[in-house]
Amino acid sequence: MNASAHPVEVLLVEDDPGDEMMTREAFEDNKIGNNLHVVRDGLEALDFLYRRGDHTDAPSPDLILLDLNLPKYDGRQVLERIKSDPDLEHIPVVVLTTSAAEEDILRSYRLHANAYVTKPVDLDQFMAAIRQIDHFFVTVVKLPGRRG
Repeated sequence: MNASAHPVEVLLVEDDPGDEMMTREAFEDNKIGNNLHVVRDGLEALDFLYRRGDHTDAPSPDLILLDLNLPKYDGRQVLERIKSDPDLEHIPVVVLTTSAAEEDILRSYRLHANAYVTKPVDLDQFMAAIRQIDHFFVTVVKLPGRRG
């Protein structure tokens, strides 16, 4: 659990309902005391980050879990936009995807992803991966302070 005064705001950018459900379950089962916000495509992710449309009251995420294969804008485009924007570039982005392709891994790191995690197919391993991401980015790593 996060030791700071506020829960960590986590943005999950995921179009697969099954993966979304497993991530939600991992947060609940692991008693992760963070707020999980879910958007289902790249355009909605950008709307959330820029507080547009249905997301005008969206909090600024402390951590983004980003799938690569998304409708509208894919995860690579979203990652590039985040890391090229001075107002967003400080937010850690974990690419959480089914792709184990070397090309995707290299491109994600070239676009300044903070980590690249291939989604385990096994439910228990998936839950463990989410728990490890949470532990590392919320407990071990010092996240940047809140910005407006």
